[in-house]
Parts: sequence; structure tokens; C-alpha cells
Amino acid sequence: MVWSVLVPAAVGSVAAMGICLWWVPGGEKVPTPIRNTRFYQAVHHPPVPVSSPLVLPSAAVPASSPTAGGTQRDPVAVREALSLPSFAPLVHQVIPAVVNISISHGPVNDDEDGAASTSPQKTPARKMAPIPAPHRRHRGQKHHVVRPADDDLTGAGSGFVVDASGIIVTNRHVIGHASRIMVSLSDGRSLKARSLGEDPMTDIAVIKVDSPTPLPSVTWGDSRQVEIGDWILVAGNPFGFGSSVTAGIVSAVGRDLGSGALDDFMQLDAPINPGNSGGPAFNLQGQVVAMNAAIASPSDGSVGIGFGIPSEIVAPVVESIRKTGHVEHGWLGVTLNDASAPMWVEDVDPHGAAWQGGLRKKDAILAIGDVPVHDARTVLRSVAAAHPGTVFNFTIRREGKEMTLPVTLGKRPIADF
Repeated sequence: MVWSVLVPAAVGSVAAMGICLWWVPGGEKVPTPIRNTRFYQAVHHPPVPVSSPLVLPSAAVPASSPTAGGTQRDPVAVREALSLPSFAPLVHQVIPAVVNISISHGPVNDDEDGAASTSPQKTPARKMAPIPAPHRRHRGQKHHVVRPADDDLTGAGSGFVVDASGIIVTNRHVIGHASRIMVSLSDGRSLKARSLGEDPMTDIAVIKVDSPTPLPSVTWGDSRQVEIGDWILVAGNPFGFGSSVTAGIVSAVGRDLGSGALDDFMQLDAPINPGNSGGPAFNLQGQVVAMNAAIASPSDGSVGIGFGIPSEIVAPVVESIRKTGHVEHGWLGVTLNDASAPMWVEDVDPHGAAWQGGLRKKDAILAIGDVPVHDARTVLRSVAAAHPGTVFNFTIRREGKEMTLPVTLGKRPIADF
């Protein structure tokens, strides 16, 4: 029994074990006839495929090339299926009119004719012009800081062409008191620019370059038609890297940053960084609806809270500077208190337009013209946006009696900026 049954069984078991150890683990040693049997395929499942290492392809692969499954993926069809917007057509339309601005201080030892260079100029380092105090505001804690969105390390800023003759709009704090302003165009040229004028109250400046050929330009949009949630495209020169775009939505409108009577900033969540100051913010029609001006950030980098000056403020200021080289703002010479309703006159400058027009302390302000007013900011913004000499009809209540006083606006003193 032992030699006829047990010994052959033991030898067979050892042989089978050896065959398994040698043939089965990798599968490559198992003879083909055995691998094709149903028993072998039932026991041995095919190996799990392993993805190839992530490496950069040696050559670009067409976006519509066949996939592993043999089908083609059209990027346009995929985007349409997912309802994802593409800003590419808008970028091609507007980006040629966006420029990079660099400045320098001190003596300038170069040609005075401002001839164009065939290659972009290296951005000179500079010390940043003093930041107007209203632009830097702390709200209880030091990390809540609103600051200009220009790059004080590289002297880089942004701007945009509004007239093919070379009229460029930017922020006043971008050019500061520069001895030289250089503008880098989208075609690679660098042109010397000169200042046409600036407005300290709104932080707007207009510069001019001379080009032998017309420059691409953009048009103004109506910021009053912009709604919270609208798409926005921001263009500029962040950190001096050169032309760049970001996209987002309008987060809020009518923001007051404490920089002046005309504060009415548009809040954007499109990333704005140092160097974006003076750059445009476009609507989906390619119109400029705001000019980038400031960011709220604890680290001088984007945290998704940027501010732009609406076009309804920028456009008329630019037009005035083009015509006269400066901007004159209306002035009342009055202090209003809107802590209670109706608001009332707290103080009057005896040399101001309000006193000359008949406004006195304790007068309650009810309306300007046919428009009821309830807060001081509305009144001061309306006055500051108007030209000196404009007549405002104030409806007031004095000692229980209502009356209308025509007040001719004066010219805002420079000290008030």
C-alpha cells in the first residue's frame, strides 16, 4: 500500500508544487495549451494594468487625437457639453490695447526724442511713490489692509490705450513723480511716455506715447449697468511678469474705502496682484467697466478681494484731462450728519459755497433737485462729481418750514485732496 499508493502520491505532490513554483507565478512559463484551458483562466485572472509614469510628452499631442478607447474628444464639444465659458476670443480682442508701465526716478541719460525700441526695456527698480493715506486702511486688526495694486519692488504697473493716437489711462500712484515713464506694448515695442495730467482725488492719470502707427484701443462700457455676479476679465502686469489676464465675477458695488468723496469702488474676485494697478476690467463685450486700483490683502498678494474704479467715474475724468490737463471738482464747504433722519447740516465753512447759497447749521437736507437724499455720502459724491459753477437746488427744512435754496458749487481746494 505504502509503495503503491502513498509514495507515488507524495512524489506527484512535490512535482506539482515545483511546477507551480516555476511556471505559475509570472504566467510566462506556463505552456500556451495550459493557459488556454478554462480551468487555468478561471484560477488565474489577468493582471491589473498599471498606469505609466507621469512624464512630459516628447511632442505635443493634438487635442483631438484618439483616446485609449479609440474615440476622439473635441475640446470645443467638451466645453459646450459642460457649459464652460471661454475667454479666449475676448482676450484676443482686448489684450493688444493693454500695456505695461515702468518708471524711474532721478536723472535720465538717454535720447530725448523718445524713439521706439525694437525690444522691451528692462523694468527699472524704483522706490514707490508715497501711498495716499486713504488707500491704506486698517479695520480693527493690522492684517485687514487695503493698498494700491502696484508693484513697489519693480516699479511695474499697468494701463490701457483708449485712443489710437496713443492716449493711455493708468493710476496716478503708478507713475507718481517719475522722471521717466516707459510703456511696453503688446507687439514688443517700448515707447517713452509723457504725462498729460492727473487727478489726485480719483487717483487717475493720463499719459501719451507717440507711435508711427495707430495703436489698438478699447472703449468704455457703462459701469452703471454692471450687476453683482456679472463676469469680469481683468488684464495687467502682475509682479512685473508682463501681460496677464484673470477672470472672476463682480462681488459687490459701491464700496467705500475711505479714499475720498468719490469713493464708489467695484469689488472684484478676479485675482488682482501688485502690478495690476491701472489695468482694465472688461465686461463680456470687451468694454472697460472699471480700472484696477487696490487690493485687500495681509501679504500684498491676491486673496480674491480687489477693487476697481468704475468707468462712470474714470471716463469723464480722462476726458477732462485730455482737454484741459486737469480736473476741477465741485465743493460745498459743509459738514453733514446722517446719524439720524433726515440728515442735517452740522457745520458750514463761512467762505464756502454752501454758506453763500444760504445753507446754515441745523438745516435738514431733504432733496437735491427732485431726488430725495438720505445719506451724506450721496450728497458729497454728487457734488464732487459736478463741475464748479453747477447749481444744486437743495430742498431743506428750517424751523419747521420747507424751502428750496439754489447753491452754486465752488472749486474744491487742493488741500482737500
